[in-house]
Amino acid sequence: MTQNANSTGTAKISTFVTAATYITLILALIAIGVGIAAFYENPSNSEITIWLLVIGFIALAMSGYYMFQSRKHVSSLKLETPQIQTAIDCKACNGVQTRPFKRGDYVYKEMEPCPKCNSMGMIVAIYREVKEKEKPVNV
Repeated sequence: MTQNANSTGTAKISTFVTAATYITLILALIAIGVGIAAFYENPSNSEITIWLLVIGFIALAMSGYYMFQSRKHVSSLKLETPQIQTAIDCKACNGVQTRPFKRGDYVYKEMEPCPKCNSMGMIVAIYREVKEKEKPVNV
């Protein structure tokens, strides 16, 4: 199966290969149709009919197999939602706490009192936690 990596790093099925698969599917159906029509038109010339049907069914099987495999591959891709963190700064003790983002958070919003000094905290940053990819070790 041919895959490309898009800008977000996840793999996707190649557009060219998918288009070629659909074209193969259409041509396979045409070959089967022409084979059946050739059989009804001239039943004595069965060699052409048999070859058209064989080619049509083989191409149909190949394109169906690829479609099945690509659908299975797409369903196995894991899309992770990024963890969004909220940084809360305390002006009195200069402490910074982070917690998961909650709906309604915005920068410079006054928050609950600081657990260390009981002064009011303020949201100073909302950011996405970035996980670095593991680099393969060359041996």
